[in-house]
Amino acid sequence: MLHQKIFSLFKKRFDFPDIKEAVYVLRSLRSWEKTTFFILAAVFVFSVLAMVWKINNQFLVDVPANGGVLEEGIIGTPRFINPLLAISDADRDMTNLIYSGLTRADNKSGLIPDLAENFSISEDGLIYTFTLRPNLVWHDGEPITSEDVVFTVKQAQNPELKSPKRANWEGIEVEKKDDRTIKFVLKKPYSPFLENTTMGILPKHIWKNAASERMALSEFNINPIGSGAYKIKKIKKDSSGIVTSYTLEPNKKFALGKPYIGKLTLKFYPSKEKLISAYTDGDIESLSAISPQIVDQIKKEESVLKTMSLPRIFGVFFNQNNAKIFSQIEARKALEMAVDKQRIIKEVLRGFGEQTDNPLPPGSFGAIKKSGRKEFSLENAQKMLERNGWKLNENGILEKKIKSGGKKENLRLEFSLATSNTPELKQTAEMLKAMWGKMGAKVAVKIFEIGDLNQNIIRPRKYDALLFGEIVGREPDPFVFWHSSQRNDPGLNIAMYANVRVDGLIEEARVISDENERKEKYEKFQEELAKDTPAIFLYSPRFIYIVPDFLSGAEELKNITVPAERFSQIYKWHIKTDKVWKIFAKKGK
Repeated sequence: MLHQKIFSLFKKRFDFPDIKEAVYVLRSLRSWEKTTFFILAAVFVFSVLAMVWKINNQFLVDVPANGGVLEEGIIGTPRFINPLLAISDADRDMTNLIYSGLTRADNKSGLIPDLAENFSISEDGLIYTFTLRPNLVWHDGEPITSEDVVFTVKQAQNPELKSPKRANWEGIEVEKKDDRTIKFVLKKPYSPFLENTTMGILPKHIWKNAASERMALSEFNINPIGSGAYKIKKIKKDSSGIVTSYTLEPNKKFALGKPYIGKLTLKFYPSKEKLISAYTDGDIESLSAISPQIVDQIKKEESVLKTMSLPRIFGVFFNQNNAKIFSQIEARKALEMAVDKQRIIKEVLRGFGEQTDNPLPPGSFGAIKKSGRKEFSLENAQKMLERNGWKLNENGILEKKIKSGGKKENLRLEFSLATSNTPELKQTAEMLKAMWGKMGAKVAVKIFEIGDLNQNIIRPRKYDALLFGEIVGREPDPFVFWHSSQRNDPGLNIAMYANVRVDGLIEEARVISDENERKEKYEKFQEELAKDTPAIFLYSPRFIYIVPDFLSGAEELKNITVPAERFSQIYKWHIKTDKVWKIFAKKGK
């Protein structure tokens, strides 16, 4: 019998047959017995391998591995890769990768320690003390100390440098306690102060001889040395000497751990058209700053579309000093009721945005959903105006007679709407013009290049109504946008709004450390503002980012303050993976 012959191979407890004995037994088997034997042997081997594979997989996990290449396209050319001078998105993108601050964004609406090991806040909210991590070094190997932090802050405060960061640091004293300890002293409590500490720190040993007005001329703005996740490996320029790409390599001494991606290449393009062409041609694998209208047209099957909320709002800001009709509150409220915000989000943003009715974006700290504002209704808007004496003239434009200086004056609902020369804002402006036209308003849309708009229209406040955006920030502080002291340049109160009650609420909120109390002040501020309707808040856009499907780690991107913050957690991103047993897997960075 077959089983007897097989058993003879194992008749002794530990006496296994040698090859000759095994071959002899197998040869003695009849044909069908051999077939059966090999089938059973194959099943046995397969079962053992399957069992081993299953057990192995239960204990194995994928972990990030070093290596891989990511190529991303960016619009513009970096000029100031410097945390104190960065002014463009290209500047800020590179600065975020090259430099580290005391803290950094966690892409979840919060901050985490970076160069700082820890920090403390005094009970009165006036003193912030930071302790640096031990053994920190710059990209060139020199040690990072508290002197670098003090130097950077003092340069930001220097009026000769004209840093965009200067306003954030005015009135704040910075002091070195020892090589690893820095103390900041505020004149009065300021709850959003920690946001300032995300500013990149400069190496004093590099910049001490090129400070103040000479800093803008330094070669280190193009070939920087920082302490961020990545450092410069190669710079590529065209025949005119203009930078076309940077190749970056991981900083092995990065405070939060060596990044996984082995090579990061950023390529720069002069226009959106060139950027999109590079993506469709396969020259780059990821890109952002693209119009919502073209997302579906260009996205590839092997790419992933990521959208993130931005703490910014777009709206129409009324300038009562320039257009008397906006002194009539019913006109302002009727104009808001006549705007179909959902239609704008659907047609202009292709759904990549959220309706907002208040100065704080949806989801941000202190934001409220309801504020007493009226819902969209063209009919109700017209009735409100009729009740307040507005009538259509022979040209179909609403008019109202008012008393001014003892005389009667005829007001017409006619004004200009200024905005920037971008596809989304131009389309929004034309839609607003059409919506208000149905109500009986005559609107002239005026389009300006962004530089011209900022310098010649916004700064001198030469507009009737302005369609524009405001970056509110991770920790909202409406002071610069809505306090009456900020009505003139360089303040950003572009609605020229003044309300004593609102001023008081904003001032009180800035110095309150208790989050619940500060939130209550913000809510009352928004409710008070809604009564006056100094602006029509339209939407909060989503940031659009296309990345390759082989990239992992970027799925944690949720909330960013500015586009450059998409790189804040790049040291966790990875392309390659290894399989290891669970017990050997390290916890995430």
